[in-house]
Amino acid sequence: MTGRPTDGLLDDARGVQDDLVRLRRTLHARPEVGLDLPHTQEAVLSSLDGLGLEISTGRRLSSVTAVLRGARPGPTVLLRGDMDALPVAERTGLAFASDNGAMHACGHDLHTAMLAGAARLLAHHRDRLAGDVVLMFQPGEEGYDGARYMLEEGVLDASGTRPVAAYALHVTASGRPSGRFSARGGPTMAAVDNLYVTVRGAGGHGAMPHMAMDPVPVACEMVLAMQTRVTRAFDVFDPVVVTTGSFHAGTQNNIIPDTAVFETTVRTFSPEARARAERALTEACRGVAAAHGVEAEVRWRPLYPVTVNDPGAVDTVARTVAELFGGDGYETLARPMTGSEDFSRVVDEVPGAMVFLGATPPGADPGTAPDNHSPLADFDESVLGAGAAVYAALAAGHLHGSGPGRPREPDPSGEAGRRMRRS
Repeated sequence: MTGRPTDGLLDDARGVQDDLVRLRRTLHARPEVGLDLPHTQEAVLSSLDGLGLEISTGRRLSSVTAVLRGARPGPTVLLRGDMDALPVAERTGLAFASDNGAMHACGHDLHTAMLAGAARLLAHHRDRLAGDVVLMFQPGEEGYDGARYMLEEGVLDASGTRPVAAYALHVTASGRPSGRFSARGGPTMAAVDNLYVTVRGAGGHGAMPHMAMDPVPVACEMVLAMQTRVTRAFDVFDPVVVTTGSFHAGTQNNIIPDTAVFETTVRTFSPEARARAERALTEACRGVAAAHGVEAEVRWRPLYPVTVNDPGAVDTVARTVAELFGGDGYETLARPMTGSEDFSRVVDEVPGAMVFLGATPPGADPGTAPDNHSPLADFDESVLGAGAAVYAALAAGHLHGSGPGRPREPDPSGEAGRRMRRS
C-alpha cells in the first residue's frame, strides 16, 4: 500500500460535515442522562446504517458497539465516544436548545457525531485497513460509570482480538482555541471519588437552639475542615481537590432540622493520595461530629481512577494531527486536568490516550467563554469534521497495511451488519 494513512480523510470529513452538524443538533435537542438513552441510541444506530458494521447493543445500558472489519486481517483499535448529557437546564438560547431539563453541556453530542463520522470515513476507506476498528458509543460517563459496564459486557473483545490501542476525544467550550488538539503522556485526568455525609441532630425551634442539636453548623464545619485537611496533610505537588457541590438541610428559616446532608467530590492524581484522602476526610467528618455530640453517617464511593495516557499513543496523536493540520494543530498539555473520566478504565486495560479538542464558539474568548457543564456552554460545530478525521486517522495509522495482503473472505454466517437489540 502506498501513501499515508491520513490521505483523503480530511477531504472526506469536509464532505460529511453538514451531516454531522445535523446529527449533533438532533442529539442536542433531545439529551438523555445516565445509562438509559433510548432516543440517542436510535439516532446512533440510524447513523451507522448501511456501513457494513457488526453492531450490538448493551444489555444493562443503551450502549452501541460497532465493529468495522478491514479488508485484511490485522490488529484491533478502539475508538470511544460518550453519549450522555447532564441534568442542567440549558440557557444558551440556541435554536436547537434542549427544553427537557437536561443539556449536552459537556459536548458529548459532538463526541457522538464525530465518532459516527469516523465510522463513515473508515468504511469508505476499508480497503486500506489491515485489521479491525471497534467503535464504542458509551452512555453514562457523567458519574454513572458506563465504561465499566461496557467493559464487563465485553467491548474490548468485540472484534475477537483485544485492541492494541484506544483513543477518545473530548471537546472543550473554553480554555483553548477552536480546532486545536492537545494531550500529554502520563497522568492526564484526576481520579474522582464521592463522599456522602448525613449529619443527624435533633430538631427544634430556631429561637431555642440550646434545646435542639443543630446539624447545620456541624455540617458546615465539616465542609471547611475538609478544605483545611487537604492543605495540611497532602503534598502540594500531589494535589487533592475537594468540592462540596450539594448541601441540603431544613424546610423553613425558623426551624432547626433533624438532619443536614452534603455531597462532595474528591479528585486525586496518585493511588497513594487517593487512599489517604479517603481515610483523612472520613476521619475529619467523624471527628467534627464527635466534637459536637451528633451522629454522622459518612459513605465513600469510589468512582473513576486516574486517566493515564500512554506516551506512545500520545506521540501517535501528535504525529497524526500534524499530518492532517500541520504543526499548529497540536499542543502538549502543560499539566494534568482536574476533571475525571471513566475512559480511564479503558486505558487501564489498553494503551491509549484521551485527547482534547478546542471548540470555543466563534467570536468568544477562550479565556472567558462559559466552560463545560455551564448552562451557557456552547461549542463550535465546525470542529466536527476535524474530530471525525482524527478519530479515523488514528485507527488507520495503526491498521495501515504495508502490502496488498490477502482480502478477507465474506462472512459466511451473515453476521456483518447484524443489529442485536437490547434484551
